[in-house]
Amino acid sequence: MIRLHRTDDDGWFISKVVKDHNHQLSATDAEKREWGSHSKIDQTVRDMIKYLCENNITLSKVHCIMGSLFGRRSLRTICAQIAREQRDDDIRKTLELFRKMRAEDPGFQLSVDLDEKDQIETLIWASGRSRSNYSCFGNVVTFDTTYSTNLYKMPFGLFVGVNNHFQSSIFARVLMRDEKAESFKWVFKEFLALMGGVQPQTILTDQCKAMEIAINAIMPGITHLWCKWHVFKDARIELGPFYRKNAAFQDEFHKVITEMYTVDEFENAWGQMVEKYGLKDHHYMVKAYDEKKKWAKAYNKGKFCARMTSTQRSESANHMLKGVVPRNSSMNRFVEI
Repeated sequence: MIRLHRTDDDGWFISKVVKDHNHQLSATDAEKREWGSHSKIDQTVRDMIKYLCENNITLSKVHCIMGSLFGRRSLRTICAQIAREQRDDDIRKTLELFRKMRAEDPGFQLSVDLDEKDQIETLIWASGRSRSNYSCFGNVVTFDTTYSTNLYKMPFGLFVGVNNHFQSSIFARVLMRDEKAESFKWVFKEFLALMGGVQPQTILTDQCKAMEIAINAIMPGITHLWCKWHVFKDARIELGPFYRKNAAFQDEFHKVITEMYTVDEFENAWGQMVEKYGLKDHHYMVKAYDEKKKWAKAYNKGKFCARMTSTQRSESANHMLKGVVPRNSSMNRFVEI
């Protein structure tokens, strides 16, 4: 340390010098960049960091790009500040964005469910083009809620179908506070309202019980099918090593699910399979059999599903979003993208 004092003529003089340090010295440039003196970032660089973050560049990649100039702690602080700025007055910004979308698209429709504190509980919206596509191709829809990396950790759902070229068509988008039966009831009710009150013939979902309760309540008479991919996935999880290490059982299980075309064929094949492998009383196999009409081909002959047997189209769209939507995105930023 150095101690300086003023002189009578407004100059300075050194009154004390201590050459020994009372802390560990930084041995490398990387350590030196973590000093507080290196935390000052000018507006131009800050704008560059904001641009990278908004385009879903991770903090580690931002550090690789900018880290030669600034320490990781400084970059992390800037990214956190940018997220807070996006979050400030988020609802107002989101509603302004929706007003702009409606002005540009007369067919745009939006429905919001607020809680007792006037906070958004559930939000669903659809463009004019999506609603027009539904009027032509809305016989079959898939619905899946798997994406929840926005700032509020709200599950994001998509209603998806196929057009006459078997290309995916997004009908509506949903943000939910939770995945309870009452929330799903509101979502399905509002979805039908946005689509002119026309109910699809068939809906494909995962095995969520709350979703099943809501569908039965809001869409009576609809054909509700389970995504076959989830059936196979759950079998792999519930049966554990027996499933993963038993190729013969896997082949037979897949064959029973996808290749039995009559009820008698299915019943005989299923009975022989569970007897052969000692799974007659296994809790998963019992549960799956009880819900066979939601996934077994033999019980769904004549049910129109537009060649879709899974929610893969919804999940593919969700997967695509993960590549373009920044992690911990604010709601207005999420909707805008």
